[in-house]
Amino acid sequence: MKNILDYETVALVDEDDAIEIIDQTLLPGKTEIIRLHTGKEIWDAIYLLQVRGAPAIGVTAGFGIYLLMKHSEAASFEAFMGEFKEKSDYLNSSRPTAVNLSWALKRMESHVVKYYEDNFAASESSFDETRKQLIEEMRAESERIKAEDVEVCRKIGEYGVELIKDGDGILTHCNAGQLATCKYGTATSPMYLAHQKGYKIRVYCDETRPLLQGARLTAYELHSAGIDTTLLCDNMSASLMKTGAINAIFVGCDRVAANGDAANKIGTSVVATVAKHYGVPFYVCAPTSTIDINTPTGDDINIEQRKPEEVTEMWYKERMAPEGVKVYNPAFDVTDHDLITGIVTEYGVLRAPYDEAIKTLFETSIKK
Repeated sequence: MKNILDYETVALVDEDDAIEIIDQTLLPGKTEIIRLHTGKEIWDAIYLLQVRGAPAIGVTAGFGIYLLMKHSEAASFEAFMGEFKEKSDYLNSSRPTAVNLSWALKRMESHVVKYYEDNFAASESSFDETRKQLIEEMRAESERIKAEDVEVCRKIGEYGVELIKDGDGILTHCNAGQLATCKYGTATSPMYLAHQKGYKIRVYCDETRPLLQGARLTAYELHSAGIDTTLLCDNMSASLMKTGAINAIFVGCDRVAANGDAANKIGTSVVATVAKHYGVPFYVCAPTSTIDINTPTGDDINIEQRKPEEVTEMWYKERMAPEGVKVYNPAFDVTDHDLITGIVTEYGVLRAPYDEAIKTLFETSIKK
């Protein structure tokens, strides 16, 4: 019988002009695989968190822009790119904080432009044949984005597992697991690899209000993998850290600024602040695609504001707040870099000072 880890988080079904995803809004009670065909369906799936997690959103964006351009009838490269930009801007508007969304769309755009310039710019052949080849190359590039995500998450796990000892208690917040990526996850990748090594780790999952990604998703997938998993409400983590039960904290993120500030699911900065007080190492697991060197600090990150109904009534049989009361519901908060022990990337663990570490990483390791 399949468990949740046996399903692909995001897959391209090219013959049906569709993206296939797990509808994560229904988990853990129901595992439903849905197909997205139209631009609105893709936009809605990202906005409504049917597909979520920065890496998975990036993969969805790559597949999405390919499918939306697949049947283009543009008569020139200029018209083709005009259509591309319009569709790309539409998809990009679905979630403003997760940098992987814009990163994947920019990568697809840059690849198309370079491929055209290298192969067709000086050609006098009709654009019909050129267009077909550009679209095929878009498909190939979108598949590369997915394959790279799997490899990146595996490498994050390999570096992260070196920070774990047999018998450790580990805390995580929100879901930066396989359900947020194409395999392994980011914050959970070290946990999966530790489990494979035979380490007897204990993982504590914050419930993660108000959308319960920790309860519905992280606890579900880790428990399905056979890892010793305990669920707790968000406001219980301090009492747990005080007992010494937590040896390390691993979280994911949706954007890392150039100075090391990291935006992650709301409540993460509280965990980091308490961890600093109790001397618990706090690690952010971040693919380099999530590091935005064009965003100087966390103050420059656009924080998405969500609907008040997510707080007042979403998980209740009856509304649990008075009508008319104001609701503050940001999707993310920013953890200051001085609260972070290390940023685990596919190239290794970055340490403070993060502005220098990130600058060096991009100068020496990242493909230009």
